[in-house]
Amino acid sequence: MRADRLIALVLFLQSRGKVTAAEVATEFDLSIPTARRDLEALSTAGVPVYGQPGRGGGWQLVGGARTNLTGLSEHESKSLFWMLGTAGLSDPGTRTATRKLVRALPSTLQDEAEILATRIHYDHTTWGECPRAGDRSEILDALRSALVKRQALRIRYTKRDRTFGRTVAQPLGLVAKAGIWYLVARPHDDNSPRTYRVDRISQAESIGTSREQSSDRDASRTQDETVDDDHFDLEAYWTAHVDEVEARRSSVIAEIRCPNWAVPILSAHFGRYLSVIDEGTEHTIAEVGANLVVALAEQLAGWGRTVEVLSPPELQSELARIGSELSDLYDH
Repeated sequence: MRADRLIALVLFLQSRGKVTAAEVATEFDLSIPTARRDLEALSTAGVPVYGQPGRGGGWQLVGGARTNLTGLSEHESKSLFWMLGTAGLSDPGTRTATRKLVRALPSTLQDEAEILATRIHYDHTTWGECPRAGDRSEILDALRSALVKRQALRIRYTKRDRTFGRTVAQPLGLVAKAGIWYLVARPHDDNSPRTYRVDRISQAESIGTSREQSSDRDASRTQDETVDDDHFDLEAYWTAHVDEVEARRSSVIAEIRCPNWAVPILSAHFGRYLSVIDEGTEHTIAEVGANLVVALAEQLAGWGRTVEVLSPPELQSELARIGSELSDLYDH
C-alpha cells in the first residue's frame, strides 16, 4: 500500500466517521478487494481502525481518533486557502493535494476551507487595459466574511454612468483579475448572476444568511426556476464573462500588413486583440481589434507607413482624417 494513499485513507475515515469498502473503492478508484486490503493494512500499520461486519457495519477509527496532519493554525489555514482559491482544485497537479489538505484540517475549519477553495478565484491576465484600483480592503473583508458565512449583502455601488445604485444580493464568489477585485453575486430580484467591481462598492452590509433572505424569492418560483447556488461554478461563469467583455472590446477588427520585426511590439501592445493570419519572409498579415474605429485608428496612427491597414475602409478613412489634421497643424 502506497504511503500517500494510506494518509489519504486516514483522512477519508476522519472526515466520514464510518465508511464501507465500496465507498473507499469509489473514492480512490480501486477495486473493492483492494480497498478492503488497504483498510486492513491500516491496522497493521498501527492506525487505530477497526471493521464491523454485517448490515450497517463499516470501518472507522477507534474512539473517533483525530489527527491534524497540517499543523496549521486557524489564521494560517484561512490565509492559505484565501491565497490559493480555486487554483488548488482546478489544476490536476494540485487537486489531490488540496483535497488531502482540506481533510487534514480540524472539522471546525474544513467547511470554510471548502468555500474558499471553490469561491475565491484569481485571474492574473489583464483586460485590454490595466486600470489602477483603489484600496478597498475594508469592503473586501466584508465581502469575504459574507461569502464564508453564506450571508446576503446590502450593497451600494457606483454604476458606469457615475450614478449610485443599491441592491440586496447573494454573494457567489470573488475574483481577482490583474490586481482588481470583482464580486460575483445574484441580486434578489434577478435570476442571473452579476459582476460588481469591488472598488466601486462604497457600502457592503451583511443582513443575514443568504438562505433566509432568498426563501421568499424561491417560494414564488417553479422548481425549474429555482437556482442552486451551492453548485454555482465560479470558474465557468468568469470564463464566459471574460469572453463576453473581450468580445465587446474587440468589436472592430482590422486587417493590417507590417514588417515581421514589428509583430512582437504590436503583440505586446494589443495582447489577445492581435492574431497572425499569414507570416511571410519579410512581412506579416495580422488582425487587430478594438472597441471603436476611432480608438483603433489612434493606436495605429503612430506607426505611420510601417503598418498598412488593408481593411476596413472606415478605418482607412479615419487614419486619413487624422493624417490630414496633423498635416494642417504642422505643415507651415
